[in-house]
Amino acid sequence: MFHAHALTGSKAEQYGQLLEQVQAMLAGEHDRVANAANLSALVYHALPQLNWVGFYFFDGHELVVGPFQGKPACVRIALGRGVCGTAAVTRQVQRVEDVMAFDGHIACDADSRSELVVPLYRGDELIGVFDLDSPVPARFTAEDKAGLSAIAQAFVETTR
Repeated sequence: MFHAHALTGSKAEQYGQLLEQVQAMLAGEHDRVANAANLSALVYHALPQLNWVGFYFFDGHELVVGPFQGKPACVRIALGRGVCGTAAVTRQVQRVEDVMAFDGHIACDADSRSELVVPLYRGDELIGVFDLDSPVPARFTAEDKAGLSAIAQAFVETTR
């Protein structure tokens, strides 16, 4: 049985600890939905000031909501639309300090003020995106971007 532990130290140290927990939790399990569900719950409860953590998976046409923690979400997002769709097509992490200032932002939760979206690719294959929202403006830093990108990569490497 996996047990999460409280994070301590600097933000970089906390992300190192969280990555170790993610790797331990995902070890030996390759089911995408199971891993996404557990990863969403782990990150949602480990990091402060989040109101949504989850996945959107590419179904060949658009992004479709997957496992998440938070309020009910938008079900489908077109590629290139909103922060998630932009991350998917640009293959670049989107760190948005003020979602209201992001052209084309899709307001799934009116309480969200900042967002970080990591695109999930295996080679040239789009798997989907890992999406985090916060009710706090400018919640996500460069350290968050690096730490959450490493966590997203661990997900990609362990799932099929």
